[in-house]
Formats: sequence, structure tokens, C-alpha cells
Amino acid sequence: MTERCKWLGMDIVGHLAFGYAINLQTDPTNRYMIPGLAVSTYQFNCFMQYPLLKRLGLHHLIGVADTKARLEYARILYHIIGTRLSEPTHAHNDLYSFVTDHLDNAADGIQTSELWSEAVFFFPAAGDTTTTVISALFFYLSRNPTAYKRLATEIRNTFKYYEDIRGGQQLTGCRYLRACIDEALRISPPASGTLWREPYNDGEPVIIDGHIIPPGTQVGVSAYSLHHNEDYFAKPFEYDPDRWLIEDEANLSLMHSAFAPFSLGARGCAGKSMTYLETGLVIAKTIWLFDFEIAPGKLGIVGEGVPGRRGERGRPNEFQLYDTLGSRHDGPNLIFHLRANGLTSTS
Repeated sequence: MTERCKWLGMDIVGHLAFGYAINLQTDPTNRYMIPGLAVSTYQFNCFMQYPLLKRLGLHHLIGVADTKARLEYARILYHIIGTRLSEPTHAHNDLYSFVTDHLDNAADGIQTSELWSEAVFFFPAAGDTTTTVISALFFYLSRNPTAYKRLATEIRNTFKYYEDIRGGQQLTGCRYLRACIDEALRISPPASGTLWREPYNDGEPVIIDGHIIPPGTQVGVSAYSLHHNEDYFAKPFEYDPDRWLIEDEANLSLMHSAFAPFSLGARGCAGKSMTYLETGLVIAKTIWLFDFEIAPGKLGIVGEGVPGRRGERGRPNEFQLYDTLGSRHDGPNLIFHLRANGLTSTS
């Protein structure tokens, strides 16, 4: 599912941002973008966690073995943006068509040249993170039959026909679907590492939990640690969508105060709504059309933790993520069966 979800995510971002058909799902030509993106985000993460690498000039050594993949990824980005800039402003109903009237406008302060740097970040931010949520949700549903059955019942009872599944009140009304997505975001946050920040206090020290933080010190807490803190989430290593459907408002408020898969405040992810919509549509349409199960044998354990390993890596029921600014992961491998009554209104 990781591989196919990455193709889907990149295809969606290509259309959404620049009206460009990358076609990774149907054509292998541009699939080199996936390893290229992986190398780029790995480099970004190293710079963010250890900025001294770049000041020392050691950043060229990071991912040197995959330089070709990174350069090819940069090349296709330049091609995508160059192609869009050569087309009429409103040739596509995409992000570019919405911002173009503000480009190179002194009042707005947005330069055309900035599109390049924004595009470099847009693909991992909008495509790669959503891929993680969808892959993780398939993993947890395939290993939690009670949750899977309940979600399937909700979706199949809500939508009479496949064509009915679209963004709107019916989809947002699927409360258990939203709970399943939130629980996947909690237990497997796409950006699981530490997002550093420098507290601002007019040059004075900041006191956090009794500790004096000197001016200029960067602080942060990884989303993974926060989401698995027992002070906020009971049995934090269990996939339990029902935790988001309780009637205890005080407990719900406590959990939401520690729920930060998209970061918080002014730096919160602008693509949050898109992630929920895209994930909800993919899961709802898939479950409406298919039943699925874990692949047999060794294929079926891809993505699981390995018993005997220390910490999180030893939990078979936890989807394994590796911090690369976003997340690197593999699996799950599933077998899909077309439902006997999985017919559309036109079939």
C-alpha cells in the first residue's frame, strides 16, 4: 500500500498545485520521483535536526549515493513548474491559478521565483504525509477486525452507490471514519520527529516545567512522544478509534490538547483539510468496493515491528515509521476482493 499510495498522493498534488498529470498510478515513466523525494526529505530532516552540517559544508555527503535520484527529482519539478508557467494563467483550476494575480505584487510580497522553493516543499508536505496516513490506516484496519467491520458497515450503509462518495455532509457525517483517521494520525503521526522552535520572551529566560531555558535555545517535543503520552491517551500503543467518540468532554479536550499531527498555531499545516478529505475519500471508496485482508506469509508482516527488538520496533501491531521530516515506511501488503454487491449505479 505504501508504494501505491505514494503514486496516488503525488498524482493528486501534481493536479492540485500545477494542473500537471504526473500519472504515476498508470505510467512508470516518472516513478523515479518517489526515491528522489525520499532523498530530498532525508536531507531536509538532517539540516533541521543538525544545522551545523550545512555550516560545515558536510551536507553534500548526505545522500551522496543517491545524488542521481535527487537530481532527477529536481529536474521533473523544474519541468512541471516550467510547463505551468508557459500555459495561460487560468488554463487549470489549480493552486497556481489562484495565486498568480498576487505574484510579483509589491503589496503581497509574493515573487514568481518563490514558486520553485514552495513546490519543493509542496510535494512532501501535501503528498507524502497524506500517503503515510492512508498507508497506516490500511495497516491498522487490516489488523483490527472489529474496527474494520464497524467502519465498513458505516460506509456501506451511508452510501447507496459508489458515485455518491464525494466530499460533503454525508462523508463528514461518517463519525467513525473520522475517528479511525484521527487514531491513525495519533498512533502514526506523518511528521513524527521534533519540530524545533525558539521561545520568544523579550530576551529573558523561559521557564518550562520548572526548567530554565536560556534565550536562543531551541526546544521541541516529537509528535510521536506526545501522542503516546499516557497522561493524555490511555493505552497509547493500542489502536482504538472509540477513544475519539466518548461523551466525556473533559477527557476529549485533554486528548485534543496533545493531538498535533499537523503542528499547531501559525505554523500549522495548511493542508490539514485536504488530508482529511483525501484520506476519507480513499478509504470510503476502497471499503465500498472491496473487502481486504492481510497477505499470507512473509509478505503479510511487512510494516510490522519485529518481536524481540527494543522499544517501538518490537511491537508487531504498530506500523513502523522512520523519521525523514515526513516518514519513510513500507507496507502493508493486502489482498483485495471485489464485493459481490459492489456495484455502482451505472454498472
